[in-house]
Amino acid sequence: MSDPGKIEFVGRSRELAELEAALHETTRNAPVVVVVEGVPGIGKTTLVEHFLAAHSDVPAFSAVCAPWASSRPFGVAEQLLGAAVTAQEPLDVAREFVTAAAPRAGDAPFVVVVDDAHWADLASLQSLTSAVHLLDRPAVIVLVTNPDPPDGVPADVLDVLDRHSRHRVRVRPLAASDARALASSLAHVDLPAPLAHQLVQHTAGNPRHLTQLLQEVDPVDWGRWQAVLPVPHTFAAKVRSLLSEASPQARALAEAAAVLSGNPRFADAAALAGIEHPVDALDELHQAGLLTAGEHRGVIVLTFPSPLTRAAVYHSLGPIRKRDLHDHAARIVEDEGRRLDHRAAASPFADPALADELDRYSASRATVGAWSAVADALIKSSRLTADRREREQRLIRAVDALLGTGNLSQAVAFAPEIESFPESPLRDAVLGYLAIQRGRRAEAEALLTQSWAACDPETDPATAALICQRRVLDSLARWDGPDLVEWGSRAVALVDAADPSAVESAAIMGLGLAATGRIAEARAHYDTLSAKIALGAQSQRFDMARGWLDLALDDPEAARQELESAVPTAFRMGSTRISLWAQAWLARTQFALGDWSGAIATVDRAAHQLEDATLDLLRPLVHWTGAQTHALRGNWPAAQEHLRRAAASSHDYPMMFIPSALARAQCAEVETDYAAVIRALEPLTRLEPREGVDEPGFWQWPDVYANALVMTGHVDDADAFLTPHEERAAERGHRSAMARLGYARGRIAGARGDIDTARDVFETALTQLDTLPLPYDRARVNFAYGQTLRRAGKRREADAVMQAAREGYSALGATAYVQRCDRELKAGGLNVKRSRFTLEELTPQERAVTILVAGGASNKEAAGELFLSVKTVQYHLTRVYAKLGIRSRSELAAQFRDQE
Repeated sequence: MSDPGKIEFVGRSRELAELEAALHETTRNAPVVVVVEGVPGIGKTTLVEHFLAAHSDVPAFSAVCAPWASSRPFGVAEQLLGAAVTAQEPLDVAREFVTAAAPRAGDAPFVVVVDDAHWADLASLQSLTSAVHLLDRPAVIVLVTNPDPPDGVPADVLDVLDRHSRHRVRVRPLAASDARALASSLAHVDLPAPLAHQLVQHTAGNPRHLTQLLQEVDPVDWGRWQAVLPVPHTFAAKVRSLLSEASPQARALAEAAAVLSGNPRFADAAALAGIEHPVDALDELHQAGLLTAGEHRGVIVLTFPSPLTRAAVYHSLGPIRKRDLHDHAARIVEDEGRRLDHRAAASPFADPALADELDRYSASRATVGAWSAVADALIKSSRLTADRREREQRLIRAVDALLGTGNLSQAVAFAPEIESFPESPLRDAVLGYLAIQRGRRAEAEALLTQSWAACDPETDPATAALICQRRVLDSLARWDGPDLVEWGSRAVALVDAADPSAVESAAIMGLGLAATGRIAEARAHYDTLSAKIALGAQSQRFDMARGWLDLALDDPEAARQELESAVPTAFRMGSTRISLWAQAWLARTQFALGDWSGAIATVDRAAHQLEDATLDLLRPLVHWTGAQTHALRGNWPAAQEHLRRAAASSHDYPMMFIPSALARAQCAEVETDYAAVIRALEPLTRLEPREGVDEPGFWQWPDVYANALVMTGHVDDADAFLTPHEERAAERGHRSAMARLGYARGRIAGARGDIDTARDVFETALTQLDTLPLPYDRARVNFAYGQTLRRAGKRREADAVMQAAREGYSALGATAYVQRCDRELKAGGLNVKRSRFTLEELTPQERAVTILVAGGASNKEAAGELFLSVKTVQYHLTRVYAKLGIRSRSELAAQFRDQE
């Protein structure tokens, strides 16, 4: 059995580090008072206990305060001394404590801990804080308290605590990753990330409540769908006790608010409670800590202190009371979906008429792509359906909607039940859809093939169209353009153009057309579609696909606008799944445009959402940009982490394997490990079908592979490989692709000693990029151009080109290549300035950071002065170093003095 203390101690590295810093400070200076604060149950005492356990050689004095003892003068001081005090004044008691502590601590530091310090008697607190000024040895005084002390705490005590808040350690709520660690240690449960987030929100990240739930709930239940999460027994009992002590009107108001859920309008809750004096009832609940009021958009709304409180009140309702309240609520609320929710909650048995209403409501929500509402309505509809076959069909459709919104973990929770249903085209199509999202290529292929074979498009066109739409997604994941167009055309032909299956298929079809070289048709397809797509979630699919296409076709500025509009989901009822596709390509767009900080921010945000959604299909695509950008910036730990998370094999979908291979190849290229580049990309030469993989603009791998062949001495192989790619790019008129391939062709010519041809090829490549906003590609061509010229003995010419490459890389913050440029310039042997940049050419924020750092400020001090984070200061400093061609703070100070 694990030690409970260790089980609860997760997610506290930051707080522990702050206590360590306080101890370190006291060993150098005077005694330090540290206030450790956090809500009850958050783990303040456990944190301090672990801190003390880690320093078992440090003497510790401790006291625990209680409200019933707070009125006794010097009660806490006597706990610390282990004896009655003899003095009467706080200063004299402080001297007693110092005299008593000295023999035990010697010259070493010691720690004093006062738990629940807000309940300490004032005289003891005054003595303890006075002792700080009397001590001539290092010590840490830790006052553990609540940031919102309960009623009854004297104002003088609060004033003492406030005056010693310079060192304040705030114990934060646990994160979802911490909840997963707790579940693994305590209940041996691999808690899905979305459920962990839901559980953290439910408990406000409180370790006490999380631990209690994990101990009380059957581990099997965590794998099942739960409409309302359970409440710890002790917490539920406390809420029931408070409710039993409340007046009937106050209890009725609390119950009404719990039934209405969310932050209901005060007027609605009062009407549902049916009470005469709702303000009096609210005041009573406020005094009891059960309910508060606030304002939202000019309306008074009610709020429970935590979701756990609301759940406890709701669970306290008996079946009849719960039914009656939901039935009444259905007549009060205005929103159709909420009315149906309350009617469903009031119906414990099958209700075919209501089930049909919910089904029709789900259909109306599906037309605008609001898949979360669709799934919720269909789950309720299934429960209320009497006919077994119809009940099963509705649950299958609910799971399909969950997948549409990206809620993979909840869909997986229903999967065993779906798999137990008799085989049917719809069942197999939905399970195939689930397999696609989980990246299970073979399983998806088998299920979708079986589904299509069993379906009759003439008698059931809706199901047939849905299967076609799933085949569209499967074709996209296989990056099979012809299949994508074929299945998309079938879906559009089977149903009305406004049908969700037709809309999403049409939105993706343009990519299939472009992947097979039908560029003009793809553009025309999206131009036609843009006039038909409605606002809302359906436009999200269109914006994502068109943005992806514009990026591939050398219009990254347009791509950024479209992809950014496809990212939000909160106000457009959008799909998390589509948002993650959009963010993956938005990161690539930001990388192409040179906004590498934006690209990393997008990757980080998407990676966090991806952890919740557990969409394995998109994992490599999201982490690809993170790996490449961090590698180019020289941040190898971060690059390696993204590479790990981007891992995929040739047995996975090409949509997974291609970005994974590119990430590994591009990181290896930064390290000049060209053999590793070839190993990563060689499998791409064998992928089938070839159209999409080789289509210019979509996957920028041929130039990387050809360059690696040249650098490892396989010049003829590089030539033979490159030729068909060059012909295709020229046929399409794809400028950036021709420039990238020119990068490799110039290498080939240089390796063969044909410097005139190499020069012409590189100059042509730079001309192709001349009006395209692709700074990394331009720097990359200049780098290869400069290397080729230098190796041909054209040192002065090489130096000018390499200087251009260096400036391009430095502007991007590509420190790995800035250093390589510096080595090339040094090897050239010419007496040139390392950079054309001056201090005047820095951005205002870079210049502000430079002035402070050159003047001797630390990164932390500069951050404080400029109201920036230390991380942001370091980022600006790295860019300044790259631009100015320096490597240290002393060089920066020297150059600053020279230029000033």
